[in-house]
Amino acid sequence: MNLTGVKACGGGSAMLRFRMNRPPRTRFPSPLSLPQGLSWSLLSALLWLGLASCDFGTGVRQAQFIVFGTQVDVSVRGVGEDQASEAFAQLQQDFLAMHRDWHAWEPGLLHDINEAFASGLPARADPAIVEMVKASQALEALSGGRFNPAIGALIELWGFHTSDYPVYGPPPSPLAIDALVAQRPSTRDIQVDGLLLSSGNTAVQLDFGGIAKGYAIDLACQRLRAFGVENAIVNAGGDLRAIGDHGDRPWRVAIRDPRGGIVGSLETRGDEAVFTSGNYERFREDEQLRYPHILDPRTGWPVVELSSVTVIADDGLLADAAATALIVAGPAEWAEVARTMDLAEVLVVDAEGRVFQTPAMAERVDLVEGIESETVKVSVAP
Repeated sequence: MNLTGVKACGGGSAMLRFRMNRPPRTRFPSPLSLPQGLSWSLLSALLWLGLASCDFGTGVRQAQFIVFGTQVDVSVRGVGEDQASEAFAQLQQDFLAMHRDWHAWEPGLLHDINEAFASGLPARADPAIVEMVKASQALEALSGGRFNPAIGALIELWGFHTSDYPVYGPPPSPLAIDALVAQRPSTRDIQVDGLLLSSGNTAVQLDFGGIAKGYAIDLACQRLRAFGVENAIVNAGGDLRAIGDHGDRPWRVAIRDPRGGIVGSLETRGDEAVFTSGNYERFREDEQLRYPHILDPRTGWPVVELSSVTVIADDGLLADAAATALIVAGPAEWAEVARTMDLAEVLVVDAEGRVFQTPAMAERVDLVEGIESETVKVSVAP
């Protein structure tokens, strides 16, 4: 069985054709290696949208994928058609493996690890999951527990282990929520011994929804560089990492307004990631009440006081996790958490639509006409 993606280049006879078979055993450069095989049920969850290596004179070649339920657009500049096509084909295999192995509620490696933790048993991971566990442990500590991927049981309790939003129905019982919170699941409960993971807390259930996209984008950029690509942007539903430039100008990206449209835009500088965490797209709905999908690990309840947080950081993993931590921190604490996480460039939109920026972010963002912001000083290391 083959899945063939075809996209023709307008105005010419060239046509790119790729067949997506069960992938051979492939290996990332450290830190990620891929297991062999691909279940066909996965293909219904991750569809390769198309692949084009024509540039129409712009020098930019593009590909699109769906991974983690999100469209991923990859643009590269300054490479030939064959080089770009080979890189895109490899990214296709990489994204398939990530979706399979990192999924919290579908069969796969992470699902097996969670089942072992629930039974009090150790489990073998791969280097990528070990890397995310170690990074999560450090980021959980820096954020004061506001970022905590060990609360997968709470996320499942709320019905947020789904790709189909909105979720309808009343919220879980407060007693059930309190019972899970009382078990205090934490990534710091996880012991790492090489590739072997174990947890003394059976309530620990990993869900990398607040970090996987960022890490996947980092690995995609790493993969592109291995193919000789020095100028690229990998954009997953508005969360992105850019390397190099767009030719005679930087890559330019927009910051979404939770109420619709955009707040503003900025130009990237070399190699950096821009991520937004928002509570306006995915939620549970009960009559007239909405419960956003982002939970405060300390209370077990959705966060509602901030609508979105945008962070610029050196890599996607940090930017992804930090944006989640700051939206959980809320209006009273986000600036302090930004300081402890050493984040100089942050933009916050509260539930009333008011915009707040750190000084470094305010210097970079071109706000849409009519939008005003308040500058909030955050002292970080130079």
